[in-house]
Amino acid sequence: MTLNQLRQSFLDFFREKGHAIIPSASLVPENDPTVLFTTAGMHPLVPYLIGEKHPMGTRLANAQKCLRTDDIDEVGDNRHLTFFEMLGNWSLGDYFKPEAIGWSFEFLTSPRWLGLDPERLFVTVFAGDADAPKDDESVGIWQSQFEVAGIAAEEGAVGTDAPADGPNGPRIYAYPKKQNWWGPAGQTGPCGPDTEMFFDTRTPHDPVSGPACHPNCDCGRFVEIWNDVFMEYEKVGSPSIGSGTKFVPLKQKNVDTGMGLERMAAVMQGVPTVFDIQEMKVIADAIQRLIPPGPPAASTASLRIIADHLRAAVFVIGDPRGVAPSNVGQGYIVRRLLRRAIREGRRLGIPGTFIADVAAVIIGQYGEAYRELETNRGRIIEELEREEEKFGKTLERGLKEFEKMSRDRTISGAEAFDLFQTYGFPLELTQELIGERGGNLDVAAFREEFRKHQELSRGAAGVFKGGLADHSAETTRLHTATHLLHRALKNVLGDHVEQKGSNITAERLRFDFSHPSKLTPEEFAKVEGMVNDAIRQDLPVRFEEMTVEEAKERGAIGLFEEKYGEKIKVYFIGDEKNDFSKEICGGPHVVHTGELGSFTILKEEAVAAGVRRIKATVSGTRD
Repeated sequence: MTLNQLRQSFLDFFREKGHAIIPSASLVPENDPTVLFTTAGMHPLVPYLIGEKHPMGTRLANAQKCLRTDDIDEVGDNRHLTFFEMLGNWSLGDYFKPEAIGWSFEFLTSPRWLGLDPERLFVTVFAGDADAPKDDESVGIWQSQFEVAGIAAEEGAVGTDAPADGPNGPRIYAYPKKQNWWGPAGQTGPCGPDTEMFFDTRTPHDPVSGPACHPNCDCGRFVEIWNDVFMEYEKVGSPSIGSGTKFVPLKQKNVDTGMGLERMAAVMQGVPTVFDIQEMKVIADAIQRLIPPGPPAASTASLRIIADHLRAAVFVIGDPRGVAPSNVGQGYIVRRLLRRAIREGRRLGIPGTFIADVAAVIIGQYGEAYRELETNRGRIIEELEREEEKFGKTLERGLKEFEKMSRDRTISGAEAFDLFQTYGFPLELTQELIGERGGNLDVAAFREEFRKHQELSRGAAGVFKGGLADHSAETTRLHTATHLLHRALKNVLGDHVEQKGSNITAERLRFDFSHPSKLTPEEFAKVEGMVNDAIRQDLPVRFEEMTVEEAKERGAIGLFEEKYGEKIKVYFIGDEKNDFSKEICGGPHVVHTGELGSFTILKEEAVAAGVRRIKATVSGTRD
């Protein structure tokens, strides 16, 4: 199966099970201060997982674009990817464990669907602890499913009972929270046990990983292919250690599943790694053709890094909320991906500029499934060419200075920061160059200089882990303020203004928008005054569910180039005869604008070519 065939098969299966197929959300989250990018399929659905009604119903499924940067330095091995697609199905207070597990087994093993040999499937469940009991219900459901396939699914003890080939023997393993629990680490919110499915590659066990193999063994025999999360508890109380948090049953029990598309494709195509699947092989071959003939042979790790990083950058730049390379926030990650790919290209001896050529191949591979890549092809290629040209000059200057500094010694963390600040030379490249010479960089000293000079945004410094979005009163008020700000910017600057990104914390809102120049003092004052006027009028806030076409006819603003489901939510601010703002959104919002108090713009600045950023707050939130 190709990626397109596997993706479509999954969606067709769950459509038959009564699920509405919803589109992939943007890679750039609108209102989650805990992440720079969408890292899992559940992130865009958080409001509905905690009780808000979804316009498409209680059974949903989709393929979600995801990007994770916490493993960026691991890319180049046989399994880590920066960008990936996550297939998922959700029950919002509808079905629960019997249906979710039964459908997982059916999709994986039925000859009509994937047709995997059930003897090569092994599963894990939550072992239980002081917070919640062992998930014996899932154990029983799995045993019933395997029994129909003629398999006696026994429980195994990790470390002693090794899985065996054939229909009998240990097949279900229980693990603690670290492996089989989904929940907000150190936070409060919905959580619960999960059950994970593994495919047995039947490669020999490596004793270095332990005396007995098991599904979560590091030897590589087992590949995790699917994860069913059962949100049946809520973690309540103070999140601080020793403060008496507890887990109470949720009123609305949800199912949230995730299947890594590339990982599953590797299983279906019978290849050893995600980099060997057909689509990634096409990209790698395109890179290979750019390498001059003759020794040395191309590095497998370098080919993988280039293919992975450019694929991720193409999807981020080509996203409807596309992010251009920069030195802050999401743009910093895009720049880091591109510059690492360019460096690996130089390591392979690729002459001249090349990343735009590879990007064209990537767009060709994914443009059918994600039309925004074709729509934004020009923007993608332009940004890549500009960044490669800029980085070529940076490398030339920075490498000369690095050689001067490191001629007889290892450079210090402060000097590494000077390379970054003065020459734009990335920390990662400095680390790699020092490492190639057998040395180590004092990263802590670099970070201290980094902190003092505040050259990078707080987000780019390491806010990469996932988590539930904050739905406190502060963030709800600031979210509503972004709608007022968006409308005011259009009114004052013109209809060319489009949202290019948004981030909200409990302290402030951050709103990126398209505009070619710095706001004049008069424009600045008009925008701020218009928002405050809307607040003083205490306008009502309401939403209606409608089709995309109806939303367009009503004059709503939103990312219409994205694919939507049959119904969407449009939030209206103002009375029905004269709405101030009409915008596609999933919430949350205040009931009346008067709840915002007052609105203050803290800062207005450039973040990329043709993109400006405003940071603002409302009264009652911290500066």
